[in-house]
Amino acid sequence: MTFYAIRLSLAAVAGLALGLFYFGGLWLTVRKIPRSGNPGILILGSFVVRLLVTLCGMYLVMDGKWELLVACLAGFLLMRIVLTRKLGPGRKESRLSA
Repeated sequence: MTFYAIRLSLAAVAGLALGLFYFGGLWLTVRKIPRSGNPGILILGSFVVRLLVTLCGMYLVMDGKWELLVACLAGFLLMRIVLTRKLGPGRKESRLSA
């Protein structure tokens, strides 16, 4: 039972990492659109890469068990909330540049 709780926790941490990759990549893409010569290719390419990495990561984490997928999705959505609050509208530009 303890081993399974550890696997659920690790799945949630993996979800946090996948969420950081997906939504962080989205944020970087949106910031680059004004400077892009071809924004359509940038948006489509970013979406495809982010989606493929995220789906493959979730598939690997899931390992055929729906409980692990739910834990991974919970971490993914938690990271979305965190990044939305940290990087969302109304934030000073100086905080965003890193």
